[in-house]
Amino acid sequence: MAEFMELEAQDGVRMTWNVVPGTKEEAGNCVVPVSAIYTPIKPFPNMLVLPYAPLRCRNCSSVLNPFCVMDFAAKIWICPFCFHRSHFPAHYASVSEENLPAELFPQYTTIEYKSPREAACLQSVFMFVIDTSIIEEEMAFLKSALSQVIGLFPDNSLVGLITFGTLVHLHEIGFSTAPKTYVFKGSKDVSKGQLLEQMGCFLNKPKPLTGVRDGLSSESIARFLLPASECEFAINSVLEELQKDPWPIPADQRASRSTGTALSVAASLLGACFPGSGARIMAFLGGPSTEGPGAIVSKNLSEPIRSHKDLDKDSAPHYHKAIKFYETLAKQLVHQGHVLDLFACAVDQVGVAELKVVVERTGGFVVLAESFGHSVFKDTLRRVFQSGDKGLGLSSNGIFEVNCSKDLKVQGVLGPCASLEKGNTSAWKMCGLDQATSLCLVFDIVRKDIPDATVQSSSSQFYFQFLTFYQHSSGEMRLRVTTLSRRWVAGPGSIQDLISGFDQDAAAAAMARLVSFKMEIEAEFDPIRWLDKALIHICSRFGDYQKDTPSSFSLSPRFSIFPQFMFHLRRSQFVQVFNNSPDETAYFRMILNRENVANSVVMIQPSLVSYSFQSVPEPALLDVTAIAADRILLLDSYFTVVIFHGSTIAQWRKAGYHDLPEHQAFAQLLQAPRDDADAIINERFPVPRLVICDQHGSQARFLLAKLNPSASCNSDGHRPGGDIIFTDDVSFEVFLDHLQRLAVQ
Repeated sequence: MAEFMELEAQDGVRMTWNVVPGTKEEAGNCVVPVSAIYTPIKPFPNMLVLPYAPLRCRNCSSVLNPFCVMDFAAKIWICPFCFHRSHFPAHYASVSEENLPAELFPQYTTIEYKSPREAACLQSVFMFVIDTSIIEEEMAFLKSALSQVIGLFPDNSLVGLITFGTLVHLHEIGFSTAPKTYVFKGSKDVSKGQLLEQMGCFLNKPKPLTGVRDGLSSESIARFLLPASECEFAINSVLEELQKDPWPIPADQRASRSTGTALSVAASLLGACFPGSGARIMAFLGGPSTEGPGAIVSKNLSEPIRSHKDLDKDSAPHYHKAIKFYETLAKQLVHQGHVLDLFACAVDQVGVAELKVVVERTGGFVVLAESFGHSVFKDTLRRVFQSGDKGLGLSSNGIFEVNCSKDLKVQGVLGPCASLEKGNTSAWKMCGLDQATSLCLVFDIVRKDIPDATVQSSSSQFYFQFLTFYQHSSGEMRLRVTTLSRRWVAGPGSIQDLISGFDQDAAAAAMARLVSFKMEIEAEFDPIRWLDKALIHICSRFGDYQKDTPSSFSLSPRFSIFPQFMFHLRRSQFVQVFNNSPDETAYFRMILNRENVANSVVMIQPSLVSYSFQSVPEPALLDVTAIAADRILLLDSYFTVVIFHGSTIAQWRKAGYHDLPEHQAFAQLLQAPRDDADAIINERFPVPRLVICDQHGSQARFLLAKLNPSASCNSDGHRPGGDIIFTDDVSFEVFLDHLQRLAVQ
C-alpha cells in the first residue's frame, strides 16, 4: 500500500484503479468502478501558494499544469485535456526550459492560487438554533457547553441566536440594555418576506439605498448578529435566563418542538443578511420534531417514531412530507452558500434521517450522542472552534470542478456537496468543507474500442484535473488545482497491469459509499446479493486457479485483503440496519460519505490491538479467538473505541492490585490501552464514544458484534478463557470457502 499512500501524501487522492481499464467493456469487467477519493483542501506541509491568477485553457478552462506539452520557441502550451494550443500571455514572456513557472514543475501536481484582487477577507457567521423542549438537566448541560465555546469564536466572525420549542424566538442581541425577541408560530413555515416584515426592518421608512443586502441594512443586521468580540456578554445573558419551554405537556404526549420552522427562520435571516458569504446554522436538537413543517412524529405518544421496518413498508406517515420540506430547505441553503451543522443529543431519535439531505448537501457536521452532558458532544463542539494545528480548517463557499480526458466522463460524486447542474460541465457546490472532507468521484470510461497500436503507444494516459475554489479559513478566496495522470491498458495482456494498480483499501471505501447510496435510492435493492456478486466476479476475473478446483484458488497480494473487507462490510452498520434506528444509520452513512480512505477502512474493518504481559502491544486478528482471560483488547471501530478486559485482568483490577506498589507492571498494562485510546480520541472528529468493559459484561457486546464468529454457538471451537459468539452469521472461513467454490466455476 505504501506507493498509494505516497501518492495520497502528494495530492490527497486515492484511486481504486491506478492503472485504468481502457474501454467501457474492460471497465465493466473490473466490477469495482474507476473512482477517486479526493480530499480537496487536505493540508500539505510544502504547499505552494501562488500570488497570481491561474492561466487557463481558452477551450476547456483547465489550468496550466506539469502535464502540458510546451513549445518554448513559439511560446505555446498544449492542453492535455482538449489538445488546444494556447499562447502564453505577456507576463509569461520569459518562460523557457531553464526558467519554468512553478505550476509547470513536475513535483507541483497540486498547487494553490490566491488572487491579489480578492484579498478582502470575508466574515464567517454562526447562527445558533437551540432546542428548549428538553428537561432541566439537559438544558443545564447544553448551556454550560455553549458558554465554554463562546470565547473560542474566530475574531472576524458574527454570531446570532434562535431558540425554539412550541414557538420560535429570534433574539435581538444587538441592544443588551433592552433585549427583544421576535416570536414566530411554530406550526407555520415563515418565508423571507414575512420574516423581514415581522422584524419591522422597513417600518415607516423607505427601503435604504446603500448598505442593503438583499433587503437588510447594516443597522438591521447589527440587531441580530454581533461580532464575536462583542457578543460574549449578550449571549451569556440570554443563556443564563434561558428556561425550558414553558408550555405544559400532557402525560400521554410528547413535547411540542418546531424544528423545521426554527431552521427555516435561521435560513431566511441569513439569506437576507449574508447571501453568498460563509455562514453556518448550528442546530442543537434534544428530541423529535412534532410541530409544523418537518415534523417526524405526532405529539401523541401512542404513535411510535418511524423504524426501518416502517420506512421499508412505506408506513411512516410524516416521512415523505418531512423529506420534501428539508429538500426545499437544502436547495435554499445551497443557493445562499450556507451550511447546516447538526448536534443531535437525545436517547430518542430526533429526525437525523430526514435532515440528512440538508446536512449532506451543504457539507455540514453531524454529531449523535445520548445527552448534551456526554463527552462525545462537549469535546466535538469544542473541536469545531479550535484554531491552530488542532483546528479543522473550516472553509466555506467552495465550488468543485472536474476536467478529464475525452474518453472519461464523471458519472457522479458521492459526498457532502450539491450538483450545480451546469450543462455538461462537472461542477458541484461545497457550501462547507474542512481539511478532512473527502469526495468519492465515480468515472465512466466512454471509449468503446481499443485504438490501434500506434495511437496506443503514443498516448496511453488518462488525465484528471480537480479544481476547488473556496473561502479559506483565513477569509481569503483561493483556488486549489490537482492534476493527475494515470496509464490506461486494454486487451488480452492487460490483466497483470490492472492487478498491479489495484488499491484494495480505496476499493473497499468506494464500494461502501456505493452500496450505502444504492440502499437509499433503489427500492428493491439487495445489498448482500450485490456485494457477493461483485466479489465473486472480481475473484473469478483476477484470481489464479484451475477451473472447478477450489483448492487451487489464490489471489495476488494486491487483492488478498479485499474479500476480508467485503465480509466485514456485509456485517457493518452501513449494510445491516437491524438493531439500528433510521437516525443512527443516516449518521453512520453521513460520516462514511465525508471521510478519507484510511478512516473509511477502520469503519468497515475495525482495528484490534492486544496487550498482555507476554508481549508488547501487537495487532490482533479481528476474531473471537483474540479474546483471552489474561489479555486486554483495544478495538477502534471509528465511532466507538472499546477497551476490553479479559476475565482474569478484570478480577485483578476489581481486587485493586494495580494500586499496590509491587504490581506496577499491572498498573502499566492497564494504563497502556487507555493512553492509546486517548490518542485516537484526540485525533478524531467527531469525537468517538469510549467504552470500557469486561469479558462476559453487558457492554462486551460492543466488541463481540465486530469480531469474526469463528467460535460460535454453531461451532465447536471454544477454548478455556476464550469466548464464543451467539450468532447465526457465517464465519469468515465458511464465507471464503463458498467464495472459492463459486469463483472457480
